[in-house]
Amino acid sequence: MSEVSEDILLYKEEDTQKDKFLTFELGSEVYGIEIKYVIEIIVIQAISEVPELPPYIKGIINLRGRIIPVMDVRTRFKKEKVPYNDRTCIIIVEIEDIFMGLIVDVVSEVLNIPDSQIIAPPEITRRSNKYIKAIGKVNDSVKLILDCNKLLENDEIESLKNAN
Repeated sequence: MSEVSEDILLYKEEDTQKDKFLTFELGSEVYGIEIKYVIEIIVIQAISEVPELPPYIKGIINLRGRIIPVMDVRTRFKKEKVPYNDRTCIIIVEIEDIFMGLIVDVVSEVLNIPDSQIIAPPEITRRSNKYIKAIGKVNDSVKLILDCNKLLENDEIESLKNAN
């Protein structure tokens, strides 16, 4: 009986996250990530640099005793560098059992985007930008939905798993 109850609770928890996306901005573009990956949002803080990391991995932070690598999403997407300010945030996500911080210009909001409003990216985008999983249509705007599993390469995932 308790096994059935746990399954129902798990289903309800998953269902409350369905179609929900945390949106954030990088310049004039708005991106979304599935809320199921998001652990928390924190203000930008001191980042300890670590030698020989890719340029988009800015270093690590100590978040309540947990060491978390931090990625500058702007740098990862080869966008123009801008100085961090009081609106710059770090979105803590969990990807394949790895906690990762994503530095973004500003967090916007949590949006409900039903499947009927999500389309595959155009073929050109799919080839040139592997990070875009889909495009969400919200009123007259679009939200570029990221594929969190592709933010890191397989070898980077393995090295981060081994480091923890």
